[in-house]
Amino acid sequence: MGITTSRVDTGVAVVTVDFPPVNAIPVRGWFDLADAVTAAGRDESTHVVVLRAEGRGFNAGVDIKEIQRASGYDALVGANRGCYAAFAAVYDCAVPVIVAVHGFCLGGGIGLVGNADVVIASEDATFGLPEVDRGALGAATHLARLVPQHLMRTLYFTGRSVDAATLLHYGSVYEVVPRASLDSAALALAKEIAAKDTRVIRRAKEAINGIDPQPVHRSYRFEQGFTYELNLIGASDHARQSFLDGTS
Repeated sequence: MGITTSRVDTGVAVVTVDFPPVNAIPVRGWFDLADAVTAAGRDESTHVVVLRAEGRGFNAGVDIKEIQRASGYDALVGANRGCYAAFAAVYDCAVPVIVAVHGFCLGGGIGLVGNADVVIASEDATFGLPEVDRGALGAATHLARLVPQHLMRTLYFTGRSVDAATLLHYGSVYEVVPRASLDSAALALAKEIAAKDTRVIRRAKEAINGIDPQPVHRSYRFEQGFTYELNLIGASDHARQSFLDGTS
């Protein structure tokens, strides 16, 4: 349980998320994920990173129960900083990051997927940002990398999700496969990239990031500022508690 790293093939590091029952990641888990992805990329023997998850879904965002149990804002600040670190680690990883998404991908999961280099999803995968229903804002930056602007706004304001087939249509998901074939599909593509000269691929990753029109780190941090504001006026605490009580 937690964040683990394994090697299944020469040049391919697999980082696995496992926080039962729904992969709602606690504060420490976000930082551990950032450390694992960064460490894998720094290892010169790593040519590609595959990010995957165990359990019912890829990611359910932050652990809201942890935030509600904590007094003060330490857990909230930790969750926001942890998400920032994990999203940045995926984006800044020295090698390409392929995400393998199954089931639900919500909240912080969108941040990871939106900052990845390649997305492969199972047929049952769904993607959404229920942030407004939880009294938070964030990851519109990353959702905007997956769908067109007006659809992003609709999904953001409504909290609705879209399926993998929709993202395949927009080109942000590279391939949609049966759930049982997800890991093998991600590994097949990882091995194809890993077979190339890693010196070239590492420079290619750096070059692509350098010409990215969207400053993902700064824009996401801007969004997070409004989450702090919502917490100060009490809106966020009410929304989180309503969610946990099943009344939202």
